[in-house]
Amino acid sequence: MAIKLDQILVVDIESTCWEKTTPPEQESEIIEIGICPLDIASGERLNKESLLVKPERSSVSEFCTQLTTLTQEQVDRGITFSEACSTLRKNYLSKERIWASYGDYDRSQFHKQCQSRSMTYPFGNRHINVKSLLAVFYALPREVGMAEALELLNLPLEGTHHRGKDDAWNIAGILSTLLLNARRGSFNSP
Repeated sequence: MAIKLDQILVVDIESTCWEKTTPPEQESEIIEIGICPLDIASGERLNKESLLVKPERSSVSEFCTQLTTLTQEQVDRGITFSEACSTLRKNYLSKERIWASYGDYDRSQFHKQCQSRSMTYPFGNRHINVKSLLAVFYALPREVGMAEALELLNLPLEGTHHRGKDDAWNIAGILSTLLLNARRGSFNSP
């Protein structure tokens, strides 16, 4: 299958989480998939979407709600993980496009959740880790979090941090800045 080089799908997920240990008989599951397609030629963020996903093997803890603002009631109205993966493939051509996330957690969590449900992985094999890319481009001594990356690049944090669609939008802004700076050859220290 030929890779489409028109857009990079920037994805950010939120998952069920707990302050300390995972309760018995529960597992961390994706509850929101934030998507922001980035036009490769212009560097423009095209839109942002949130797919709320109903968890099947866990529930939203108070800690998780404090972190993400997502409640059990909200995600209960969401779609299944299978439907979300189908939406990624059909509406975003996720198998045919490069996708990106901030760090490796999102890629790893998708693999883990697809494997535990014997489902097909919704993406192709081309993934960009924006967190590593930023650190390498600017020769940082360590990888930095998304909020710190935005500060380094003088970009605003738009929306609510730890909401998938807003984080995807912000990550796409970071990636756009990296792409456009690379084309201009302007990688000065932040």
